[in-house]
Amino acid sequence: MFKTLKRAVLLGGAAAGGAAVFYLTADTDTQMAIASATGPLLRMLDPELSHVIAIQATARGLMPRDPRPDPPSLATKVFGLSFPNPIGLAAGFDKNAEAVAGLMGLGFGFVEVGSITPRPQPGNPSPRVFRIPELKATINRYGFNNLGADAAQDHLAAFEKAAAADPSIKRGPLGVNLGKNKSSKDATQDYCIGLTRLGQHADYIVINVSSPNTPGLRALQGRKELEALVKQVKGTRDRMLWGPSGPPPLLIKVAPDLSEPDKRDIATVALGCGVDGLVVSNTTIQRPGEVAKYPAATEAGGLSGAPLFPMSTQVLSDLYRLTGGRLPIVGVGGVGSGEDAYKKIRAGASLVQLYTAFAYEGPALIPAIKRDLAACLARDGFKSVEEAVGADHPDIARPKGQAGGGRGAAGGRKSWWW
Repeated sequence: MFKTLKRAVLLGGAAAGGAAVFYLTADTDTQMAIASATGPLLRMLDPELSHVIAIQATARGLMPRDPRPDPPSLATKVFGLSFPNPIGLAAGFDKNAEAVAGLMGLGFGFVEVGSITPRPQPGNPSPRVFRIPELKATINRYGFNNLGADAAQDHLAAFEKAAAADPSIKRGPLGVNLGKNKSSKDATQDYCIGLTRLGQHADYIVINVSSPNTPGLRALQGRKELEALVKQVKGTRDRMLWGPSGPPPLLIKVAPDLSEPDKRDIATVALGCGVDGLVVSNTTIQRPGEVAKYPAATEAGGLSGAPLFPMSTQVLSDLYRLTGGRLPIVGVGGVGSGEDAYKKIRAGASLVQLYTAFAYEGPALIPAIKRDLAACLARDGFKSVEEAVGADHPDIARPKGQAGGGRGAAGGRKSWWW
């Protein structure tokens, strides 16, 4: 029996070694497909555990790296920053900035980490993530669970050191998304602390006032509250010492659950206070369409994924109109294909982020979206992403150079790891 067991172990090791050699020597698309095919195994696990495993695998270099150049039509400049492509990873995936290098290597044009709070906090009790695979949707009530600003600062410093040694690691800009601690009585102070500790590591900063999972947070989207918050955070930023490139652009992330007066107030504050851009949108507390018939719909939390696309895109379009196309917008919510990304861009997005679709489809989705987006642009005669921004608003003349500006200047399938 011992000989039989030993032979089985040796054969298993040889098979694993052979599989590893095949993976490492395969072309990029094959590696992406293999990585994405791990979905059935991860689906056997709790959604949050799957998330943790995905982060750790990416942080340890176990995900494929896509070194191929992007189609020239996808290169764009926003906030004075150069993006190799407009497809980014939204905040919420890498909450602690642990896997930035691996995520950049997958081919994203930019990566946003967070939300990060000044102090560590565990978030809401588990279970707090629920799949609706039939609709490519999820509901989560994480509640800004993260290791805090000090840990994130250490991780970002380590990433910068690695990128300095190998410039190819940092493919595109890095955004840092800031939140407030649940127990904090002074939200403004929390955002200022986050900016002070992490701003030097960020190409842009996002003030997240739109998560539905922190009590009272969305109240900060009111005109009076938002204006006071933005003025103080922006003032803190402008008083800090920065390098030759200046301070990082400051963006506000808003919810999709906004009334018309809410949208007007946000547009007024953003323009009046010199915000550099908007991120539209976060998850929704609504349960639109077919979502309501699934058991997970009764769970509290924010809905993300395909069902969010119509709502978030409409809010994006409305805010583009209300700001007269004068502020770059990052479009988020339900993006799962190149056509989806293109619709966001035509509605007014200069950049596009995804999250839930990445969880369902895996790494192979990223090159597919980029290929399809390039095809959409060519199909409609656009030579670049910038030419297509706001194309659904022919009555709005975009100010020349809106996508540029100085850094910090005013202006149905099964899941992969969920």
